[in-house]
Amino acid sequence: MAWASTPRSLSVVRRFWVETLGCPKNQVDSEKVAGLLVRDGMTAAATPEEADLVVVNTCAFIEEARQESVDTVLALRSAAADAELVVTGCMAERYGAELSDALPEADRVAGFGVPVAIGAKPSADSPPTDELPSFDLLNLPRPPADAPWAYVKIAEGCDRRCGYCAIPSFRGPQRSRTAEAIVAEVEGLGVREAVLVAQDLASYGRDQGRGERGIIPLVESLCRRVDWVRLLYLYPSDLTDSLTDAICATGVPYFDLSLQHVSRPLLARMRRWGDGDRFAARISGIRQRQPEAVFRSNFIVGYPGETEADHDALLDFVADVGLDWCGFFTYSAEAGTHATTLDGEVPPELAAERRRELAEVQDEITAAKRDQLIGREVEVLVDAPGMARSYREAPEIDGIISVPDRLSVGQFHTVRVAGAMGTDLMAEAVAP
Repeated sequence: MAWASTPRSLSVVRRFWVETLGCPKNQVDSEKVAGLLVRDGMTAAATPEEADLVVVNTCAFIEEARQESVDTVLALRSAAADAELVVTGCMAERYGAELSDALPEADRVAGFGVPVAIGAKPSADSPPTDELPSFDLLNLPRPPADAPWAYVKIAEGCDRRCGYCAIPSFRGPQRSRTAEAIVAEVEGLGVREAVLVAQDLASYGRDQGRGERGIIPLVESLCRRVDWVRLLYLYPSDLTDSLTDAICATGVPYFDLSLQHVSRPLLARMRRWGDGDRFAARISGIRQRQPEAVFRSNFIVGYPGETEADHDALLDFVADVGLDWCGFFTYSAEAGTHATTLDGEVPPELAAERRRELAEVQDEITAAKRDQLIGREVEVLVDAPGMARSYREAPEIDGIISVPDRLSVGQFHTVRVAGAMGTDLMAEAVAP
């Protein structure tokens, strides 16, 4: 992996703006890119309009994300007409020259896996060269965090071949970082909470021959360095009793399970493990271990072959199991994936209707669970003035807890929940 920035010989410091789209893993990449640009003598701009270099870190997971990425590029081209505009990230990695031809507004399309230079046009007196310095984006150092929490990417790529997902085709097979590198990064970030992310989190270390022996010691090691360790994106087949116990021991019994559906035939068409009964049993077992455990998952609606019976099964599962948080996504056909070879296409209008039904059921469940917290005292981490979270809320994903502005940012406080408004809570401070 070689994606590089070389300094320019300029008397005036250049300013940059990095726009990030997509998942938390992209956010980590953007922070590392920004750190590299600062190291090379550039400074962050206050707005895109003030930047000499604009970098758009794109998402290519589904069609909706790709369209948002294109719209963002066009908007930033208009806002920063004189800036050098570089498109990078998943769309650049996946489509390369095709994207470059389709987006003449971009000065450069630079995937993470090819030798390119960002913000690195040589000066007139620079000697010509065909060689560019390279770096490993996954292990590139990053600057200290500007919040009391940070995403920490522990691996890149994925070895699974889920029927709907094209990510392995452009992010490659799983490649885990060393535990030493991850620990060092967390220590350098200066955070109270480390949020671990990867395409297949529970498989961390498997490509190094460690299997489950990789993720559990890593979590235990990080717990000795930060107050909270949160794990996002867990495949249910890898959620063993020992990993469950390790997560509960972090003080953050938050389980983000990648379920996608509950119909066994449909999951088989997705090339996924499990069914609703197995998922419900796994969740019930965790609740027996830790009654205060919190659960999040995502589900795909309208996958090829999804029947009314499949949809009803998912509706029943959502209503009966009572997950705290849920996301529902309409299936998006991705070129080169197994799903595009399947029959049984679900009309978009029907898929949208099914998604609305599921969202209505889940909204009531989430609201009821938030109401149940009214009157309770909870420990929160204050992320910003007046804004905090308990272990029940993942940053940037779930609801927040509004707290008095006087509570110190970056510190833990005990508060009493006084009210709820949708996914968000209002709380008052409790005297120490």
